[in-house]
Amino acid sequence: MTTIVVVRKGNQVAIAADTQSTFGDTRLGQQHDAWPDKIFESGGVLFGLCGAAAHDLVMQAALSRNRTLDFSSRATIFESFRKLHPKLKEDFFLRPEEEEDDPYESSQMTALIANTHGIFGVFSMREVYEYRQYWAIGSGRDFAIGAMRAVYDRPELSAADIARVGIETGCEFDVNSSLPMTLRTLELGAA
Repeated sequence: MTTIVVVRKGNQVAIAADTQSTFGDTRLGQQHDAWPDKIFESGGVLFGLCGAAAHDLVMQAALSRNRTLDFSSRATIFESFRKLHPKLKEDFFLRPEEEEDDPYESSQMTALIANTHGIFGVFSMREVYEYRQYWAIGSGRDFAIGAMRAVYDRPELSAADIARVGIETGCEFDVNSSLPMTLRTLELGAA
């Protein structure tokens, strides 16, 4: 339960997230959480995950053990998550079951990725999408997507400004998301 967004505009990409964690009916806000940031960096790539709270530490550990993974394109992100999936099961005890009739095992997480090549989304069966403008995940995603759509074409707004609007709106209307937010930016094509 969260709101995480990615935005691409001009030569800038942005990724932003709320800072609330939710456990059933209990909210853990930024004022009580020593590590409320839902965005982490690995190898120059920014990741935002939603799903189980454990995914954050698991993915950081898995990525630190696999420094050769490539997140520069849709195809390489798919291949990297395909390589990570058995490691998540073997080393971190991921339970890949979702629905009985699913065609593939699930990685049980949804991720947004921002890097100098663009913005991407990865879903539970390792489906990978590259986005041209913006996207959001988590329980506040519909609010965030609508808000970002409403302001995206305003020329004075940067990718960071639009991401901020998405998170603020997600937090205003989704009970499982709250401010403050964390926001990071990168320049497209930068080394």
